[in-house]
Amino acid sequence: MRWKPPTSIHTRLTLWYTAVLLIILLVTSGFSYWLLALALTRDVDPVLLELAEVIRESVTAERGGSSASEAVADLDSGFRDQFVQVVDAQGVPTYRSARLKGQALPLSAAARESAQRGKPTFETLRIGPRQMRLVTLPVVRGGRPAEVVQVAGSLARSHRALARYLETLVILIPLGLGLAASGGALMARKALEPVDRMSRSARRITAEDLSRRLELRGTGDELDRLADTLNEMLGRLEGAFGAMRRFSADAAHELRTPLTALKGGLEVALRAERSPAEYRQVLAAKLEEVDRLIRLAEDLLFIGRSGADLASPRAPVDLEQVALEVLDVGARLAQPRGVTVRMEVADAVTVLGHASALHRAARNLVENAVNYTPAGGLVEVNVARDNGSGLLSVRDTGPGIAPGDVTRVFEPFVRLDAARDRASGGAGLGLSIARSIVAAHGGTITLETSPGHGCRFTIRLPAVG
Repeated sequence: MRWKPPTSIHTRLTLWYTAVLLIILLVTSGFSYWLLALALTRDVDPVLLELAEVIRESVTAERGGSSASEAVADLDSGFRDQFVQVVDAQGVPTYRSARLKGQALPLSAAARESAQRGKPTFETLRIGPRQMRLVTLPVVRGGRPAEVVQVAGSLARSHRALARYLETLVILIPLGLGLAASGGALMARKALEPVDRMSRSARRITAEDLSRRLELRGTGDELDRLADTLNEMLGRLEGAFGAMRRFSADAAHELRTPLTALKGGLEVALRAERSPAEYRQVLAAKLEEVDRLIRLAEDLLFIGRSGADLASPRAPVDLEQVALEVLDVGARLAQPRGVTVRMEVADAVTVLGHASALHRAARNLVENAVNYTPAGGLVEVNVARDNGSGLLSVRDTGPGIAPGDVTRVFEPFVRLDAARDRASGGAGLGLSIARSIVAAHGGTITLETSPGHGCRFTIRLPAVG
């Protein structure tokens, strides 16, 4: 069965903290153990060298013979943990501590070479079951090394001290690690307690009640900033859900009205026998309601999928060509209304985008302008360049819009009482669709209006070249 890591942040923090602390303790303990072993060894070397120098002075003063051996024996008798050996120039021991029990101290090649140069040599060796530290010191006579003094000291005390230190580490490391892990667990739990509270509060927030907010502690730390960010997100979600509910309700209302009218007309037609001509007249009248339903369904479908459709790769689009196409549509719509439509192009402008979508946005503006311009009025389409942006504006001489309603006209299903009614204003989706298209192209759409003097809608898009 595959092992799965713990999912709790509190548990993971504790485990990571404990693991890192264990590594630190092992590294520092190993380093301290090495330093202690080195220090104990260095403490032994000066003592051995001092004893070797005392014995060398005694051997030099007696100048060899039995008296020298006796002098060394007298000194050796005062040693407890040290072993002495004197070797002549031919490598024959002239004196050896009785405690060695006939076992000679080794004289290595490196020690011989150092003795020839008149320098002491320190070595670590094992004699029987004991590990010892050995110093080899030459006795110089007439400028030449005549004899060699060797003093060995047992490292048993150093080893016992190291063993006790190791035992102490074996006890203290787990104890310290356990205490640190417990403290780390408590600190992690305390530090993550606000996160648990935020999680419990977030679970109580549902799509039906987005008015609740996460509580701020007032500390200004990272958790407070996270809670503030989440509260801002909840505010945006609340606004989006509210707009979605309003949109759904408005869409249902807009769909219900023509469907009700269609159903009522058909019921009236079926209440009595009618001639084929009368049935044809009723069906022809209801086709208008069907056309309106189709346009509304297409608009709703476009709003629902426009984001994904407009995210596809874009191509260069000539704004003048877009203006010419919508001018033709506007002229056909304006002719029976007695409205004049004209176009003025100040500069040739190319933008990146989807020609069909931009055409629809501009057409919605032109149709909106023609619908609310009285007979004898003027609708003007202009194309220009301004500071690296392409401008396509539509100006009319209609009744205008009150300043307080400027931002509302771009909301879905909004029809202002003074200028728009169900007969002429459609479902109120044209300007909303235009704004969505322009925003998806990285542009903006603005409205300049003066009540009684008409409106000017301006699309601003990033220009190419």
